[in-house]
Amino acid sequence: MKKIFLYFLTISLFTFCKKQDADIIVLNSNTYTVNNNFDKAEAFAIKDGKFIAVGTNDEIQKNYSSSNIIDAKNKTIVPGLIDAHCHFYGLGMQQQKVNLRGTKSYEEVLQKLVDFQKEKGANFITGRGWDQNDWEVKVFPTKEKLDQLFPTIPVAVRRVDGHALLVNEAALNYSGLSSTNFPQSVTGGEFHQKDGKLTGILIDAAMDFIKTPNSTKKEVVQGLLDAQKISFSYGLTTVDDAGLDKNVIELIDSLQQVGSLKMRVYAMVSADKQKQIDYYIKKGIYKTDRLNVRSFKVYGDGALGSRGAAMKKPYSDRDNHFGALIYSPERYQEIAKQIAASEFQMNTHAIGDSANTWLLKTYKDVLKDAKNRRWRIEHAQIIAPEDFDKFDNIIPSVQPTHATSDMYWAEDRVGNKRIKGAYAYKNLLSKYGKIALGTDFPVEQVSPFLTFYAATIRKDIHNYPENGYQMENALTREETLKGMTVWAAYSNFEENEKGSIEVGKFADFVILNQNIMEIDGDKIPETKVISTYVNGEKVY
Repeated sequence: MKKIFLYFLTISLFTFCKKQDADIIVLNSNTYTVNNNFDKAEAFAIKDGKFIAVGTNDEIQKNYSSSNIIDAKNKTIVPGLIDAHCHFYGLGMQQQKVNLRGTKSYEEVLQKLVDFQKEKGANFITGRGWDQNDWEVKVFPTKEKLDQLFPTIPVAVRRVDGHALLVNEAALNYSGLSSTNFPQSVTGGEFHQKDGKLTGILIDAAMDFIKTPNSTKKEVVQGLLDAQKISFSYGLTTVDDAGLDKNVIELIDSLQQVGSLKMRVYAMVSADKQKQIDYYIKKGIYKTDRLNVRSFKVYGDGALGSRGAAMKKPYSDRDNHFGALIYSPERYQEIAKQIAASEFQMNTHAIGDSANTWLLKTYKDVLKDAKNRRWRIEHAQIIAPEDFDKFDNIIPSVQPTHATSDMYWAEDRVGNKRIKGAYAYKNLLSKYGKIALGTDFPVEQVSPFLTFYAATIRKDIHNYPENGYQMENALTREETLKGMTVWAAYSNFEENEKGSIEVGKFADFVILNQNIMEIDGDKIPETKVISTYVNGEKVY
């Protein structure tokens, strides 16, 4: 009897002391969990793509075993970063086109186009990235030189913000137009003219008149894979793509299903086509571990840089010019009512104070006092003083690098009074209690560390301005990291599955080469990603 008792005691002790198997154990880290208490941890364990334990080195080693142990060597680890507003598909397709970002003159733009054509021999040249505000002569270009260089090859290249298009005569002809034959007016857009002829600049809705060849499926697939590679290198594990068509969403889903595309995508359906709104509302929310289709992206107005943002009073640097809403006020009501009757989220681009006022009113009219709909204003860039309080039930989704990109000329556009309500991230945060942060890439650079820098230090990478730009609206480092992780996840209805390093959540995390929470502010842009993990799998 004594032997039987000792046998069972031995078995019980063995069972009690046996360590739990883990797929991966990470030790010796400086981990910011971004949980409710913003706790730090030394170690964590992963099983089946999820965190199963988070704690000290001793706790994890005592209770878990794995053949795959990662020694973090005291490097900083943060949750997988989420870009709450970007154009992932657009970034990928840009890799297949001419890149005009960073050009310092129109002459440099032209040279890049010539070089691109020599290399590619394209039948139709498209691209993006020019910004006249970065040139010594800060005026929109005209198409005369473009016509001389490319008399038969159509050229259509977008401004960096995507709200202005430079075209040549061949592109106009390809689209059934000419310098003298074009619509004299267009709702929500503008054809720039001189002496009754088109200059080659089209703003917002006017761009829709330009036809371009469709990309092949092979080009789109390659674009998505290129965008994934770039994004993983910066520690992004979820991207909120702000405006996708059905065919691209379905291609993303198919690539994810076969394992080619590992990036998690929060897809905002483009609401520019009524049939797409009808289709997805009838279909209902579509959700997998890597794809979430439960929102619509609506455009409220244009961009400030191209003076398309809808303002209550005229632009300070252009008499009697107000910008414009993309649609009629009645159309926004129609769209909002249809979305409000579903479970979908409405995310609307609003830059100017007039656009923000109208969209906030529209949201209030259709939502009434409904809570937890988590409708978003994308950009929320220039807010009238009386409108800040209206964000108490609306999520502000902003892009901090817009502030540091626009700060050189934004006050010229709106004057010294209205600028006080611009890029006001701290004020917006105080109203809703959370703020979602993104980049709007490829309008801005992909790097989330530039987002972190712009939100907290509010300078450009040349340390300008000396004391930071409108520092009363800077965010703390803790607020910024939350905005790039758990608050961004919340804005996607995904806070229970990602955004922090906690038991039960997806094992998405990033190992950094320096501690962004403590280093000198001017060193933040130098931050590099050592490794990126999605579902516990090393993807970079």
